Amino acid sequence: MTTAALGSTETAMQAAGWRPRLRGWLAALPLAGLCAGLSAQALGRADIAATAWTVATLAVLAVLATQVVTSLARGDIGLDLVALLSMGGALVLSQPLAGAVIALMYAGGQSLEAYAAGRAGRAMTALVARQPRTALREEAGALTEVPIAALIPGDRILVRVGDVLPVDGRVAAGRAVLDRSSLTGEALPVAVETGDSVLSGSVNVGTAFTLLAERPAAESTYAGIVRLVEAARTRKAPMARMADRYGLAFLGLTLLLAGGAWAASGDPVRALAVLVVATPCPLILAVPVALVSGLSCAAAIGVLVKGGGALETLAKVRVLVIDKTGTLTHGTARLASARAFAPFGEPEALRLAASLDQASGHPIARALVDEARARGLALSQPTTATESPGEGVAGTVEQRHVLVGGLRLMRMHDVRFPSADGAGQAGASTATVLVAVDGKPAAVLELADPLRTDGGRTLRALRACGIERVVLATGDRRGLAEALVSGLPVDAVAADLDPAAKTDAVAAERRNGPVMMVGDGVNDAPALAAADLGVALGARGAAAAAEAADVVLLVDSLAPLPDAVRIARRARTIALQSVWAGIGLSLAGMVSAALGELTPLQGALLQEAIDVAVILNAMRVLGGAPTAREPPVPGVLEQT
Repeated sequence: MTTAALGSTETAMQAAGWRPRLRGWLAALPLAGLCAGLSAQALGRADIAATAWTVATLAVLAVLATQVVTSLARGDIGLDLVALLSMGGALVLSQPLAGAVIALMYAGGQSLEAYAAGRAGRAMTALVARQPRTALREEAGALTEVPIAALIPGDRILVRVGDVLPVDGRVAAGRAVLDRSSLTGEALPVAVETGDSVLSGSVNVGTAFTLLAERPAAESTYAGIVRLVEAARTRKAPMARMADRYGLAFLGLTLLLAGGAWAASGDPVRALAVLVVATPCPLILAVPVALVSGLSCAAAIGVLVKGGGALETLAKVRVLVIDKTGTLTHGTARLASARAFAPFGEPEALRLAASLDQASGHPIARALVDEARARGLALSQPTTATESPGEGVAGTVEQRHVLVGGLRLMRMHDVRFPSADGAGQAGASTATVLVAVDGKPAAVLELADPLRTDGGRTLRALRACGIERVVLATGDRRGLAEALVSGLPVDAVAADLDPAAKTDAVAAERRNGPVMMVGDGVNDAPALAAADLGVALGARGAAAAAEAADVVLLVDSLAPLPDAVRIARRARTIALQSVWAGIGLSLAGMVSAALGELTPLQGALLQEAIDVAVILNAMRVLGGAPTAREPPVPGVLEQT
C-alpha cells in the first residue's frame, strides 16, 4: 500500500468517525435536559421543566430528522422514522417528559451501539493504524529514510527495535525476535534466524536487524491484509439485509397497530405509546453489534473474515473441501526415510549428497541441504558439479565422485541399485533420491510432503464444530493422497485434479450442504471463488487465493479455523437470540400500549430497558473469543 493510499484510507476513516462521536455526544443533550427539567419540577417550576424537556427533545429531533431525510433520499426507509414520529407526537400531544425520555432512549441506544461497534472493531482498526509510512534503507553505506512505496525487492532495510516490518523479506543480518500477535494471534514472540522469511506487519521486539526486501510494499502481506480489512468494513451481511427487510415490515406493523389503537379508542396518546415502545427496534441494533464483535474476535486469533456475510456463511458450513499441497501439508519436501548401503552410513551418505546439492537450486536439493544442516552435519563445498535437468547432479566432493538423482542418472553412470530399493515407495513418497559415491550405491532417500503438525487435529476439531463431510481435493496421485490421510476423518479423496476439475468437485459437494473450500495456491483460486465460503492461507499462500477467498488465515497454520467457526456460530446464535427476544418483548409492549395499559412514558422506559438488554446480550460475543495460542512447534509430526 502506498503512502498516498494509506492517507486516503485514514481520511476515509476520519470522515466516517465523526458519526460515532456525534452519536456519543448526542446522548448528553437529552440527559442534561431531562435532569434540568426534573430539578425544575421538584422546585415547583413546571413551566421551566416543560421547556427544558422540549428543548432537549427538539435537539435530538433535529439531528434525527436530518438522518431520516438523508436515508429517504437514498431510498432507505428504516425504523428511525418511528423514533421521529414518536418524538414529534410527544411534543404535539403535550407530553414533553415522554418526549425527553424518548430522545434520551434513542440517543442513548445510538451511543451504546457506537461504543459496542467501536470496541468490537478495535482489532481491525489497529491493523490499519499500524501501517508504517517510511523505512530506513541502506544506500552506499548510509541509511536513508524513504517512503515505503519506494522500496523494491533487493533493498536492504534496517529494522529498529519497535519498528513494524514494512515489506515481506528475509533476515539478511542479525537475529530477529518478532511479535506477530496482531497478524497471527500467536501469544509469544518468535525468534527468526538469518536467511529465514519474515512477514510485513510483524513488530521487532528484539535487537535491530537488516531486512532484505523480497516484495514491493504494495504487494506485501500486510498491505494485502489492510486492503482486505477495508473491504470487510464495507460489506453488508445477509443478516443485516434481513434486518432491513424485517425492519420495514415491523415499521408497517407498528404504524398499523398505532393507527388501530387510535381509531378504536379515539385517544391519540395510545398511538403515541405504541410508537414509543417500538422505538428503536432491537432488530437494527443487535445484528450489527453481534456480527462486528464476531469479526473482531476472529481477527484477534489471526483470522480475517471479509465482512458479516462471510461470518454468517462460516457459521452455516457443513462440508469441507480441503486442498493438500501447502494446505493440509507444508508444501515442501522433507526427508521421510533413508536407507544406506555398506560401507556408507546414513549420516555420511546424506552429508555427501547435501554437500553436492549445494550447487543446485532444485527444491529437492534444498530439502536435502536443509535436512543435513538441521542434523548438524558439516558440509563441504563441491569442487565440480554438473546438473542434468530432471535427472540430478554429478560432481566431486572431498575428492570423491558423488551422484545425487534418479534411476536414469545412475544408469548413465553405470551404477546399479537393487530394484526393490531403487523403486522406492511410490505410493507414500513425493520423490525417491538415489545417492552413489565412487560408482557404488550409497543410499536411497525417500522425501515426502508431510502432514502439517496441526492437520489431523484441525480436521477432528472441525468435525466437533459441526462439519459433517470432509473431502480432500488434490492434483497429486491418488495413492499418495490416500496414504497421507489414512486414519484421518476424511470421507472422500478426489485426486489428479486440475483447477477446473477441483472447481467442479466443489460444486458437486453443494448437494451435501454449504461448502467451505480451504486452499493456498493460485490453482485453488477458482475453487475458492466457487465455494459458498473460500478460506485461504494468506501468510504464505498466493495473493490470488487470498483475493478470491472470503476468509484469510493470517497465520501459516490451520489451527485457528475451528475457533473461527465457533466464533461465527456463537455470533450468529447470539444475534438471532437478541433479535427475536427483543422483537417479542417489543410486540408484547406494543399490544399493551394499544390496550391502554402503558402510558408513553412507561413505554419509553420499557423500550429503553429492552434496547440495553439486547445490545449487552449481543456484546457477549466479545466475551467468548478464544485466547491467543502459542505457535505450533515446527517439524513435530502429529500422531494420527
